[in-house]
Amino acid sequence: MAGQMQNYSIRKMQKNDLEKVTALEAACFSMPWKYEDFHEVLTNPYRIYLVAQTDAQEIIGGCMLTNIAGEGDITNVAVDERFRGQKIATALLEKLLEYGRTEYGIHAFTLEVRSQNAAAIRLYENAGFRSEGIRPNFYERPKDDAIIMWKR
Repeated sequence: MAGQMQNYSIRKMQKNDLEKVTALEAACFSMPWKYEDFHEVLTNPYRIYLVAQTDAQEIIGGCMLTNIAGEGDITNVAVDERFRGQKIATALLEKLLEYGRTEYGIHAFTLEVRSQNAAAIRLYENAGFRSEGIRPNFYERPKDDAIIMWKR
């Protein structure tokens, strides 16, 4: 059940967001990134992490882009469970793709998604991603295959 509609803005992660982003990651993923992993993003010129922040300064979503040799690898797409179903992930993804195109000159984006995560697959398909392969047993806790998706 989605929470009450929120006004929010999307911006780059800042150092004072690290604890909130780490907590969001832990709430959304069975094998979450740690504080130090996100801290490294702040100084890595090939990575950007965007956050969705409410008017009340609450971090309710985030996602990351890594520029790998001119291709965009999208990871860590997360939305606080209380705010799902409000197109926050769609807005984050659109902003991330825009950033990749304008700041890095990226035109091909890829990501992996759990084969059982129908909502995420639908989100990525609606954003123009297409399945181009499977990574068997890519995920643990629980075990699952990854669908490799590309937007070119």
